[in-house]
Amino acid sequence: MSKRDDLIAKYAADLKDKCGVNPDMDLLTKVTVGLGPSIYNADSATVSGSDESELATVKNNYLIKKLGLKDSADLDKAIDSVMETYGRSNRSKYRAVVYYLLCTHFNKASVY
Repeated sequence: MSKRDDLIAKYAADLKDKCGVNPDMDLLTKVTVGLGPSIYNADSATVSGSDESELATVKNNYLIKKLGLKDSADLDKAIDSVMETYGRSNRSKYRAVVYYLLCTHFNKASVY
C-alpha cells in the first residue's frame, strides 16, 4: 500500500472511531487527493481547533474558494460543529477528516 492509502485508512478510522461517521471511501479519497502534498507534512496535515487564524484559513480557502460557498455565519457554525463532532479534546484533527465532514455537511460532494 502507498503512503497515501495508509493515510486514507487512518482518516477513515478517525471518522469511524472519533466522529461516529461511516465514511464514503470514494469521497474521502477525493478529498485527500485534493489536499495534495500537505497531507505528508505534520503541521499542514492537521487543523488546530483552537487557533482562530487556522479556522479562518479553513473557512476562506476551503469553504469559500474550493466549495464555492458564500461567507456567512453558517460557515462558522459548521466549522464549530465539525470541531465538536471530532472532539475538542482531540489534539490532532486531520485536515482531510475536517474537510470531509464539512463537505458532507454542506452536501458538496459534487465539487469532487
